[in-house]
Amino acid sequence: MKTHQLVLAWIENELSEGRLAVGGRLPAERSLAEQLKVSRTSVREAIRILEAMGVVRAGVGSGPDAGTVVISDPTAALGSALRLHVATQHLPVADIVETRVLLESWAVSHAKPGSPELADASRLLAEMDSDDVGVDAFLALDVRFHLALADAAGNAVVSAMMGSLRESITGYASRFTANLPDWDATAGRLRAEHHGILAAVQNNDGERAARLVADHIEGYYREAGLASAGTVPLRP
Repeated sequence: MKTHQLVLAWIENELSEGRLAVGGRLPAERSLAEQLKVSRTSVREAIRILEAMGVVRAGVGSGPDAGTVVISDPTAALGSALRLHVATQHLPVADIVETRVLLESWAVSHAKPGSPELADASRLLAEMDSDDVGVDAFLALDVRFHLALADAAGNAVVSAMMGSLRESITGYASRFTANLPDWDATAGRLRAEHHGILAAVQNNDGERAARLVADHIEGYYREAGLASAGTVPLRP
């Protein structure tokens, strides 16, 4: 095991045993290096890895923001990793979309009517219904709407995975809009579909909600030309 991995293993054990928690601070770099009998370089390398993973936030200098604080942002690392693998074309965008369909279909079928997340989704729809909302603003609201639906299922892992999947293809989704023959027509259709999905969830009709969200996601990417872009085709 490389020495920085020893540091990572120690931190993982401290978190698992409850001796470290979100909001807590790691020992100072020198202290941790002496405790684990490793170099300060190894400690710094481990902390950089944890920071990239969204597990800690490293502050410099002195004061209340100094030191390495434990945080919790699993979407950051997952999204970054997926985005890089999509860029290398090892993970086709279409496969990312299909995985999103599977997760989001499950999420809306298990979403809890009356949850605060659904209230947020309804508010986001009202903003999307505005006549003067631009393309970029619409797409940003769309991301938040779908994440709110996923969060309504109450599964933290699904929420984190959904966030990372959306992050990994957000740039592609924006570029796909250039392929659409009539954005206004597409936006109108997406708004109507959003309302239909939310209504099905609020009516506790999980089966219908799952079917509608799958058709909604696949329909957008198919219209934007993803299925003919040399990637794995979306399901018929």
